[in-house]
Amino acid sequence: ARGLKYLAKTFTLPDVQVGGIIEYYYTQDLAEHYVFDSHWILSNELYTKNAKFSLRPYTSDYQPFYVRWTWNNLPPGTTPPVEAPNHIVTMDASDIPAFHTEDYMPPENELKSRVDFIYSEDTFERNTDVYWKKLGKKRYGALESFTGKQKAMEQAVNEIVAPGDSPEVKLRKIYARVQQIRNTSFEVVKTEQEQKRAKEKNPDNVEAIWKKQYGDGVQLTWLFLALARAAGFEASGLWVSDRSQYFFFPHTMDGSRLNANVVSVKLDGKEIFFDPGAEFTPFGMLPWVETGVNGLKLDKEGGTWVRTPVPAPEESRIQRKAELRVNETGGLEGEVTLTYTGLEASLRRVEKRLSDDTERKTFLEEELRDSIPAACDVDLINQPDWKSSSSPLIAEFTLKVPGWVSGAGKRALFPVGLFSSPEKHMFDHAERVNPVYFQFPFQRSDDISIDFPLGWQIDTLPKAQKLDAKAITYSLDFGNDKGTLHLNRLLNVDVVLVPVANYAALRKIFQIVRTGDEEQVIVQPGGSTASN
Repeated sequence: ARGLKYLAKTFTLPDVQVGGIIEYYYTQDLAEHYVFDSHWILSNELYTKNAKFSLRPYTSDYQPFYVRWTWNNLPPGTTPPVEAPNHIVTMDASDIPAFHTEDYMPPENELKSRVDFIYSEDTFERNTDVYWKKLGKKRYGALESFTGKQKAMEQAVNEIVAPGDSPEVKLRKIYARVQQIRNTSFEVVKTEQEQKRAKEKNPDNVEAIWKKQYGDGVQLTWLFLALARAAGFEASGLWVSDRSQYFFFPHTMDGSRLNANVVSVKLDGKEIFFDPGAEFTPFGMLPWVETGVNGLKLDKEGGTWVRTPVPAPEESRIQRKAELRVNETGGLEGEVTLTYTGLEASLRRVEKRLSDDTERKTFLEEELRDSIPAACDVDLINQPDWKSSSSPLIAEFTLKVPGWVSGAGKRALFPVGLFSSPEKHMFDHAERVNPVYFQFPFQRSDDISIDFPLGWQIDTLPKAQKLDAKAITYSLDFGNDKGTLHLNRLLNVDVVLVPVANYAALRKIFQIVRTGDEEQVIVQPGGSTASN
């Protein structure tokens, strides 16, 4: 699926015949002294005739562990897992359909046939509300123990803010200062020998983080909470569900699914959510995996459920500004500036945080090249700011596109969809198996100016395009300013999940976008003008 990256171990088998049976096994070596959550994933790329599953749950002589299981989308006729007298859990399944992968689909684990095992140190609670109240009180106690260093935090705040700062300025300074602290969650994982040489102890409270000036992402977010409270803000800690792998449903009573921490702060009467422990996340935003999800806002009574906001499309924007010239042979050349804001910027900064300048340069050049539906030469000419979370990621290029303008008799045709490749083949297929799933709402904005050679004239401009489908809007405007062609294109997608039932309507919208991007401006080259 689009955006998915993985490492694969491959091997070849000689003389494989149709109808043959391939048997294989592998061993996964897990770290010691940990209880790992277990999953049976039934769905695979290929149809499965028969499958057998078994699990011997973890037991301990020192600490009792309890296990239960839930299942999702089991094939018809499959009996759910059962526990035998020897405490081994088993299940047989037959005729498991092949899993169909598509671009822009929800997390595979959410759609596949699967069984999830849930371990707990406590006996399982049957009442959903009681379960979450117990868990909320337990996590609230751990949070207050970790952050309860009021005096140390007040001293730290005095080093960060000035007495005359407004509330927003204070909070911004605290946020920025926390993000300056070394975040071990985003570093290269150290080997056991490197960890011994470093002799770094895991901070056990916010005061230790401040003194040592390092901590993991969870710890830094709780440090921000402690500092915000010390600065006089009304602030709360939350545990929310990361939606990159699974969707969260409270009725499953699986506390491990609340696996990301967030801070809510009242600022000028408005509740704003923060996660400074997620590196490169801008002030007032959350990583996309933490947006639009349920979370437990902790308090001494056990907490209350809240839902994190989803950012507006214009907050996560890719803006392409181009000042170009058509040469005598019909090629395009000039300068292009790409500006990434919000989640678009943070995603790229996180992905390339460990890369060198050469790799980052290649990455940005390929991204621009992939957006143009023609062979082109691209060269990055500036040094983008990869370290900041507050400023946009800005990349400047020189661009050459040979033969962009094509001849048609005495006239020439200029295609308007210069940056249309990303939408060119979106939702080509008439049928859809899975829902459509965008990571977050987004906006694409193009502002293009084209100068023509002396003597060339703009003959005919296409009709302006405007589509308002509520959740998705698209516009394409044209202008002729004394022989300079201006193109302004805007695509706004304000939706995350589209059910299969609405796929036909979504596909029609993108067909309209594609049709608009295929329009052409008619120009008269200098030779034709002179002869006329």
